[in-house]
Amino acid sequence: MDWDKLRIFHAVADAGSLTHAGDTLHLSQSAVSRQIRALEESLNTTLFHRHARGLILTEQGELLFDATSAMIKRLDAAAARIRDSEEEVFGELRVTTTIGFGTLWLAPRLPKLYEKYPDLNIDLMLEEKVLDLPMREADVAIRMKEPSQADLIRKRLMNVHMRLYASPEYLDQNGRPETLDDLSSHRLISQNVTSAQVGAGANLVQQIMSYDVPSVLYVNNYYGVLQAVRHNLGIGVLPDYLTQDFPNLERVLPDLESGDIPVFLAYPEELRQSKRIAAFRDFVQEEIISHRKQLRDQGNS
Repeated sequence: MDWDKLRIFHAVADAGSLTHAGDTLHLSQSAVSRQIRALEESLNTTLFHRHARGLILTEQGELLFDATSAMIKRLDAAAARIRDSEEEVFGELRVTTTIGFGTLWLAPRLPKLYEKYPDLNIDLMLEEKVLDLPMREADVAIRMKEPSQADLIRKRLMNVHMRLYASPEYLDQNGRPETLDDLSSHRLISQNVTSAQVGAGANLVQQIMSYDVPSVLYVNNYYGVLQAVRHNLGIGVLPDYLTQDFPNLERVLPDLESGDIPVFLAYPEELRQSKRIAAFRDFVQEEIISHRKQLRDQGNS
């Protein structure tokens, strides 16, 4: 099958228009149309439904578009590896992680990475959905559980625990709980147990809610929980990695915490030699070592 025709077909399917695809490919509309007709004739099928508003893929066209999408992702990966054969770290790096970890831990530390590699362009994708790394939806992921996808290089970075925190102002006004039963006179701020989160966090919230907490604020990410806690709204269930950057938070019921939540960094096997991946991986590991050291120093002070 002629790759030029497939490339043009993919551009048309992606744009939904011969004209827009031609603009992208720097070809005339008639040249694009001829290539599509030739491809349809070679496959003996119709790839597009044509109507006044543009082009819509047929069932056969959808199948071919899935195939060309996978091919282009593989080509992009190959191009990235070729570029990374140079000594310099540059270009785009697509990083995916959770909203909480990305906003509260990773993003504040990125200036150090940019200072070292000013030509690096990071596309930081923060969402609870697990993106498909082998299909190149992202280049590298930091997740709160071990990735299950095949063909990934994975490294365990650290363990996180969910704990209870509040502002000193809130506790001064409302009292400091000494037992779980004391939470019956406080407002709890947490993620809903039905929302996308790690099981250990949900289990801790369920345990706390069994003590007849009278008032609850549910937020669908830890950034929102943190903001509510900092504004003296109640006691929040938050990850312990916050304590380095928010030292004014006061821990509530110090003996209460979730089980271990492992944090993993993962990337596709095919990017093993990528210098951008290596630069990001080493940066994250160095920051975690620094994070652990600061926590130890805080504990010994």
